[in-house]
Amino acid sequence: MTQLLWPMGLATSALLAGGGLLIGFLLSVLGAGGSILLLPLLVSGAALPTKEAVPLSLLVVMLLALGNLGPYLRRGQFAPRPALILGVPALAGSWIGGSWVKAGYVPEPLQLGVFAAAALVASWLLTRRRGSSAAAASAPAPSQPSRRQDLPLAGQGVLVGLLTGIAGVGGGFAIVPALVLLASLPMQLASGTSLLLIAVNALVAFAALGHWPASQLPLMVPLLLGGAVGAVVGQKLAPQLSDLRLRQGFAALLIGSALLSGAEAVKRHQALQDPATGGASEPCGGRLRGALSHLRLAGGGVPAGIS
Repeated sequence: MTQLLWPMGLATSALLAGGGLLIGFLLSVLGAGGSILLLPLLVSGAALPTKEAVPLSLLVVMLLALGNLGPYLRRGQFAPRPALILGVPALAGSWIGGSWVKAGYVPEPLQLGVFAAAALVASWLLTRRRGSSAAAASAPAPSQPSRRQDLPLAGQGVLVGLLTGIAGVGGGFAIVPALVLLASLPMQLASGTSLLLIAVNALVAFAALGHWPASQLPLMVPLLLGGAVGAVVGQKLAPQLSDLRLRQGFAALLIGSALLSGAEAVKRHQALQDPATGGASEPCGGRLRGALSHLRLAGGGVPAGIS
């Protein structure tokens, strides 16, 4: 463990711990969202390939969501019916998305691009829909959500699941607005329900990926330690904090994460396209000419009709 953590530098370990603290804090006060900061932290901060960063992100997301779930469950802030309507399709989406990544259908630049787009959408949701969310949060919870919203809620679940499987995020930034706006749940009830769905979705997506990041597991130590501290601080400060200001600040962080991940996606796409890196995108004609040159050097001649 020491060999993996410290040779990377004390600064990297401190960066991971600080990122974990912020993620744990946001999960505790918002019940969502902090996990979307984890992938750029691992990819750009710890310089991990996306193949290693996504399963590690899912593990950390699952553990931090479960760690923050306890206070909500003790207060009874969990809605079973909306959780099933949104959660079951989300599980299917998580499995499909993780299977696509495992099969190689989703290249690394596309994974990062999907993440960047999701982060931008999340920042828009957190700012544009704030007024509706506040109104729903102040209203009493209905005994039975409208059945007219069941289909849109299930559709949102599929999208959240696909995002979880492909980009390695919990999807809480989309789950909470869906529960507030479509299922008409109060904010605290939506947050508690979201945390459980985040944990289960992350577990299913991790199983679908089928990759255990054994060599990177020690990186979980600073992330989880920071996350635990952030959760404790968040639970103590939550009553004094302005939910609106928190969401605005988090939206700004999301925009930064999207720009960072987008730049990383472009860089890795260019690396794949560059023949000097051994990428698969070298023109077929170049590869054919190279093969023919090799035949000439070997004295094997060139078949008639090929030049």
